[in-house]
Amino acid sequence: MTYFTGRVAVVTGAGSGIGRALAVELARRGARVAMSDVDTAGLAETAELASRYGADLRSDHLDVTERDAVLAYAASVAEEFGTVNIVINNAGIAFTGDIEEMEFKDLERVTDVDYWGVVNGTKAFLPYLVASGDGHVVNVSSVFGLISVPSQGAYNAAKFATRGFTEALRMEMIAKRRPVSVTCVHPGGIKTNIARSAGQSAGRDHDALASSFDRIARTSPEKAARVILGGVQKRKARVLIGADAVAIDALARIAGPAYQRLVAAVGTRSGL
Repeated sequence: MTYFTGRVAVVTGAGSGIGRALAVELARRGARVAMSDVDTAGLAETAELASRYGADLRSDHLDVTERDAVLAYAASVAEEFGTVNIVINNAGIAFTGDIEEMEFKDLERVTDVDYWGVVNGTKAFLPYLVASGDGHVVNVSSVFGLISVPSQGAYNAAKFATRGFTEALRMEMIAKRRPVSVTCVHPGGIKTNIARSAGQSAGRDHDALASSFDRIARTSPEKAARVILGGVQKRKARVLIGADAVAIDALARIAGPAYQRLVAAVGTRSGL
């Protein structure tokens, strides 16, 4: 028996990376898991891995930007499992490019997935989490929701918005004494495919950008999943993943806005 045994947990973006690791680890700990992604093939691989633990599973193709679909999905999951205890809004994408370079559609696409996807998932499942009497919302932001970096304006905006939305929700749940805990997650460099699957402005070297990310990604998705679930069990308000996340959080707290010149200089040297 574990803290998660028998709890119904929903994970978006479960086709790879942190989402896959979360779905598998939740299944290993005895949770009943509803997983979703737009990547049907990747999701099938996750379901196969999770099924090895004999857990009660459900997998669905879901685009978190399609609000009506997310609302229908939440109702369907609640009906099938009878309740929903944990929702982890993890689905996300990235795009590299200066704000001058980016098209409006590039900014909108990142915001639609990384912010509005979180909003859609939170709003759709919140009534069921309240009704469960023991709910938990986990929204995945980033270290780029703690500080901004050059060439990641769209991603920064979405992840800062996710942080603000999540922190406001936590305060509301406390003030209204709702039986729902809220956690905001800030991963540092995680060994996932997000950089390799990211878009970029014209003229940027995709392989070079992906290789740069690979060099700084130190934490495995499996370790990230364990840290997140540890934070859920302790009902933490904020979860930092990786030594780099801890260092970046300290930089933001100590340096204040002065961090921006430092990061701009580092970004110039690294070609961001």
